Amino acid sequence: MAYLSKVYTMNNDDEMMTEENLVTFEMFGLRRELMQSINYAGFKTPSPIQQMVIPFIMEGRDVVGQAHTGTGKTAAFGLPTLNKMHLKGGIETLIITPTRELANQVSDEIFKFGKHLGVRTVTIYGGSSYNRQIDLIERGAQVIIATPGRLLDMLSRDMLKGFAPSTVILDEADEMLDMGFLDDINEIFTYLPTERQTLLFSATMPAPIKQLAERILVNPYFASITKTETTNADISQQYYVIEESERDDAIIRLMDAEDAQKTVVFCRTKKEVDRLSNVLSAAGYSAKGLHGDMEQRQRESVIKGLKTDAIDVLIATDVAARGLHIDGVTHVFNYHIPFDPESYVHRIGRTGRAGKKGVAITLVTPLEFKDLQRIRAKVGATMEHAYIPSKHDVKEAQITRLVNEIEKQHIYDEAHKVLDLLKQDYDQEQIAYKLISVLMERNTVQGPNQIGIAAERLEKILHNFERRGNDRGRNGRRPSGFNRNRSGGNHNSSGGRYRGSSDRNGGGERGENDRSERSRSLSGQKSKPRY
Repeated sequence: MAYLSKVYTMNNDDEMMTEENLVTFEMFGLRRELMQSINYAGFKTPSPIQQMVIPFIMEGRDVVGQAHTGTGKTAAFGLPTLNKMHLKGGIETLIITPTRELANQVSDEIFKFGKHLGVRTVTIYGGSSYNRQIDLIERGAQVIIATPGRLLDMLSRDMLKGFAPSTVILDEADEMLDMGFLDDINEIFTYLPTERQTLLFSATMPAPIKQLAERILVNPYFASITKTETTNADISQQYYVIEESERDDAIIRLMDAEDAQKTVVFCRTKKEVDRLSNVLSAAGYSAKGLHGDMEQRQRESVIKGLKTDAIDVLIATDVAARGLHIDGVTHVFNYHIPFDPESYVHRIGRTGRAGKKGVAITLVTPLEFKDLQRIRAKVGATMEHAYIPSKHDVKEAQITRLVNEIEKQHIYDEAHKVLDLLKQDYDQEQIAYKLISVLMERNTVQGPNQIGIAAERLEKILHNFERRGNDRGRNGRRPSGFNRNRSGGNHNSSGGRYRGSSDRNGGGERGENDRSERSRSLSGQKSKPRY
């Protein structure tokens, strides 16, 4: 393990390792069966958080891992934990997650990593049968992935006989704090054996989580790959200034303009989720909502639809989307700006995962500048101001994408039959115009021509904002981190990006996961093609 000093001394820019310092999974000494799973998953080199914690976990040491979402934390704790397990029967590992969705996702990942070892996992959470979960445990499961509410309920009822996991993992600890589960977590640990290995992973480290770590961990190794910016550098962050009444028109226009393959939109309340999902469905998007009033089977159906591309847009509350890890999310929209910086970090962390680029877009009114500045100052991120594109801008971008789509289109053998029929009445140029028009007609641009506050008026608003001393220095300077294009007006950048043109986050959903079983069915429609 002589390479460790090179691995754990990482500079503030998280620079890539040089070839001589390159770390591979083979260097960790993992079991052959785990290496099979790693190779099958296509993992090439361990991520920074994996490099930092895997050796210490394999040694049996307690670990605190701080890293933003999408950095490979599940493999960071899952691989070394599986490597240490005896697999002779009985629960050896307990993983606690804040939500049902995350519990299922972690269970899937652990099962994939350990399938060649014959590892059996069970998820336990509210809304499912106690008897079914107990039966699965008694059949020989070695790993339990649980939400705090159901786990504490089962422990307090003495439903888990002989329960003594040797490894306990808290995943997304700060989200459990935000959802009000901290007391449950503290009580859960009163039922766990004193002699154990404890691992705690969290994107942020607020004071209550630090205090929790001090209580439940023994001489832990602390690994952090966070920099001055707590948000992912692979996420482009933009904000658009609008009137309160323009939110629906603005989000539809931006979604039309952006070349988004998979999108998550965050709202404050369950009612707003329902309303906006209907608005976007009516606009031609395949959109579904996700919130705590839905039954578990409905929630799982929505998440599966997003994973399998059956739906394009997920509209969710903060609590419902906590711990939601969906690959391939290209865009995150903040329909309303979140009240606290931690929620902002969690929201935009749904995109820009696993080294891929992502876009985070926030809609704000002039009254919300102060909240926006506070979030920017706390997370250390640069948010770029942009103007909402006009109808003409969007049409031009759609034409560019349509040309690219046509150039890439495979020509089917049956196409000649259609062409032969059309040639009976039209020449080839007319046929081409008609076919292109058919495609363009599917992509009408909705709403007024101009959306958002015009450049001249916005300039005055920002000037007044600065005069009131809302920048942190109180010296009349423009708030730092806000890039403003002085050209004014809207313009087209031919790829869907247009440069230059708060309500508090709450909604009464604290701890809704694992606690609310009411149902509400949402409907959506198949989206029309967008170019």
